[in-house]
Amino acid sequence: MMKKFLWCIAAIFLHLYFYAQEDSLKLISNDSIKIKNFSDKNFQTVKKQPVYKLKPCVDIPVFAVGAGWSGYAFTKIYSKDTSTIEKILSLDINDINGFDRWAVRPYSESIGKISNYIFYGAIPLPLLFLIGKETRNDFFKLSFLYLEAMSITGLLYTGSTYFTNRYRPYAYSEETPMSWRTRGGAKNSFYAGHVALVATSTFFMAKVYADYYPESKVKWLMYGLAGTAIGTIAYLRHRGGFHFPSDILLGITQGTLTGILVPHFHKHNIIKDPSLSIMPYSNGVSSGFALSYKFK
Repeated sequence: MMKKFLWCIAAIFLHLYFYAQEDSLKLISNDSIKIKNFSDKNFQTVKKQPVYKLKPCVDIPVFAVGAGWSGYAFTKIYSKDTSTIEKILSLDINDINGFDRWAVRPYSESIGKISNYIFYGAIPLPLLFLIGKETRNDFFKLSFLYLEAMSITGLLYTGSTYFTNRYRPYAYSEETPMSWRTRGGAKNSFYAGHVALVATSTFFMAKVYADYYPESKVKWLMYGLAGTAIGTIAYLRHRGGFHFPSDILLGITQGTLTGILVPHFHKHNIIKDPSLSIMPYSNGVSSGFALSYKFK
């Protein structure tokens, strides 16, 4: 079933890619602006540049690797071997680092369901691009970039969960039914996939809106809604006993950066865009690079 789903996603992705390329060419050739040249009193035609530019030599391999690995890993991380009762009873809360230890709590099925509603509700957000005229014209291109961003988050999340077996907070709680503590999925705490995917989806939407409508005051509302959605699902995943704070913070960071940087690095005039900067630093002891992003 997962293989069929993966093939469908790949087919949709390729279709969107070629349609987006064709759509971009139409935009450049048909949506031109005429300006007056006062020196010779003739009109010149200046081509209107698209907001985002696709990079086939990068985009297709990135999506193929991300979607391919995610499709494979998802079938593995949710079918891990169950833990023995002896193993669960040997878990010691004192073995958890001090930053995360306080988050141990029993499993909550009701809170888990609520978090799933937010998670599944965030997935189809690109449909909102059909509302605005400019984003509607580039709907296929934006959908293509959205799938790419989600595939990157899927690759990073499933990769971390596949190669690590960190027990969820509820596995340490005696109030959690033993059937849940021993299940294979109880070893998928690192890191918070729901949080990362919602962060990617919502901040992708906010970033795209800000790039297409830079003068709109609503763009701040979009970023605010993205932050609210992430904060809500992060709290629910914590309260439900699914993740430790460090898992959640990593999910927020990775998902937010992916949601912002994927569209950012596809901007047509990225070199002239001062919102993102990477600068070298040195404090006398160590040196490296610092990344700075300015919301605009």
